[in-house]
Amino acid sequence: MDTDFLLQTETAQKLFHEQAEHLPIIDYHCHLNPQEIAEDHRFSSITELWLGGDHYKWRALRSNGVEEKYITGDASDWEKFQKWAETMPYCMRNPLYHWTHLELRTAFGINKLLNASTAREIYEECNEKLKLPEFSARGLMQHYNVEVVCTTDDPADTLEHHIAMRDLFTKVLPTWRPDKAMAIDNPTVYRSYIGKLSQTADMDIRSYTDLLDALQKRHDFFGSVGCRLSDHGVNEFYADNFTEAEVNSIFLKVMDGKQPTAEEVSKFRSALMLEGGRMDARVGWTQQFHYGPMRNNNTRMFRQLGPDTGYDSIGTWNTSECLSRFLDKLDSEGNLAKTILYPINPADNEMIATMIGNFQEGPVPGKIQFGSGWWFNDQLDGMERQMNALSVLGLLSRFVGMLTDSRSFLSYPRHEYFRRCMCNLIGQDVEDGKLPVEEMPFIEQMVRDISYYNAKRYFKF
Repeated sequence: MDTDFLLQTETAQKLFHEQAEHLPIIDYHCHLNPQEIAEDHRFSSITELWLGGDHYKWRALRSNGVEEKYITGDASDWEKFQKWAETMPYCMRNPLYHWTHLELRTAFGINKLLNASTAREIYEECNEKLKLPEFSARGLMQHYNVEVVCTTDDPADTLEHHIAMRDLFTKVLPTWRPDKAMAIDNPTVYRSYIGKLSQTADMDIRSYTDLLDALQKRHDFFGSVGCRLSDHGVNEFYADNFTEAEVNSIFLKVMDGKQPTAEEVSKFRSALMLEGGRMDARVGWTQQFHYGPMRNNNTRMFRQLGPDTGYDSIGTWNTSECLSRFLDKLDSEGNLAKTILYPINPADNEMIATMIGNFQEGPVPGKIQFGSGWWFNDQLDGMERQMNALSVLGLLSRFVGMLTDSRSFLSYPRHEYFRRCMCNLIGQDVEDGKLPVEEMPFIEQMVRDISYYNAKRYFKF
């Protein structure tokens, strides 16, 4: 893993080192904890920083036969780190092998391979460095030259930590994530959530109209704190026909503690997603849709650990028709905001790359975006497949680039990983004569744009 890691041609090396390597990072979607940033959290050990909440690593540990007590259980920090070190050699050809060593090198200056024999030495060296001021939450963000971070926040969140961070080196902005407002599947949980939203919005929510008013009130507040994006985590898209009376009846039914039917859930979600799109369009936000995961497959472990613990997989829903109807409905009203679509199933790559072309319009270049390889696809093969599909069927040059989608302050090397991958693809085309050397100034600008400037312009940061 030297300075030319992944850069297989001289052109690729020049593009990365001269154009992409030193640009700031705009991380426009992540799951960092705003409180940890606001309080400039100090990490007790490399285990807390590296393994806490990282379900990518948890899945690898389980696949290697490690018992749960060394993953999410009560084993000591050293024991958990030791199990990760022992697992590391078995991760060869998994992106975790590259990410782990990039993080060790770029954050801690450690170039040794992590394995059972080096575990204690690396553990102690990392823990010693974590005592230094620059290894706090904010220090790590500054170390990686992170210019903007967009966290993931519920409409009922008070955003007090964002308000307290308006003068940081890194701009920390909220992102509107209204998934819980649509989650009527469990009436008991939903009624509790509506109570929380009522309290934060300082109004009673007794009808669907009240719900929309409360969400609009919170949407306005998010905008006042600097929010520029919404984000939606959905299994599939919803585009059912409905009337306002039907949706209000469904809301009242759920608030009365009764279980909605699958058809009612779909109609309710269709209505709220469209209203959310209209809210975003009115104020010029970008709407994001992360779609397609099949979540919480292991019932036993879900009951034990809860969601987001490494028991999700790629779903195989047929999304294209509902997605088209959803986008077309907003477009026909003049309410289609800038939109980024992230499929978790790479089989949808070409569908998304062609779908976005149906709704592009000036004056915004790349108004509808095919988002970077997400979750199971944010590795070399997945990123290359996404960029190749976008290149063939759209405009790679207008792509807004990479994001971490992570809960870890050590995930920023994923931006470097992406930039190396992108420079290698483009550099190989130049060397193969598929792109003209005479256009090198434009090619260099394209690399800078995809790495940084497209996102900066697109989100108006």
